[in-house]
Amino acid sequence: MCYASLSRDARSVLKVGLTGNIAAGKSTVARVWQQLGGTLIDADRLAREVVEPGTPALREIVEAWGPGVLDPSGALDRAALRHVVFGDAEARTRLEGIVHPTIGTLREREYDRARERGERIVVADIPLLFEVALENEFDVVVLVDAPESVRQERLVRDRGLSHEDARRMIEAQLPSATKRDRADYIIDNIGTPAELRRRAVDVWGELQRRVLA
Repeated sequence: MCYASLSRDARSVLKVGLTGNIAAGKSTVARVWQQLGGTLIDADRLAREVVEPGTPALREIVEAWGPGVLDPSGALDRAALRHVVFGDAEARTRLEGIVHPTIGTLREREYDRARERGERIVVADIPLLFEVALENEFDVVVLVDAPESVRQERLVRDRGLSHEDARRMIEAQLPSATKRDRADYIIDNIGTPAELRRRAVDVWGELQRRVLA
């Protein structure tokens, strides 16, 4: 991947995309970086903000799939919407077309706020970064990874899923091998939590050195 050139302006920020397939340990890495003082943009939080009651995106979603995707209060029933789009590539693409442009606008808002605060590294936590082709938005992409068998077992053990449901969720994402080829840094999560933390700290140090170089 070609890294974007960073301005020498003190207000510039290093945009870091943090991603990883389900149950790989990405959220743990994000927490470690926050503990180290990193600024995190949570894609899930922005996605919830985009579809709050009264927003254009929520109206478009209801127009596309009907009032059955709303809960009794009029808010988005995320479980109902997942049921509609899960396994339906066309529906998923349509949903992405509704929400992703606005999420991108909100993410740029967060970058601007970070610049105003004088911060130099901003991490965007985006589970489906490669699936929605966002890698070129970032100066650096960090992938948290673990073998598929390990991730499936974590889903069964920690989230109470059946092996079949765990397998389906894993198969709904791009294979790890494809993502490894396109990432700039890879944090393998195949050991203990302490080992994962050490790897996360090491990569954070690399990102800081990148800013200072």
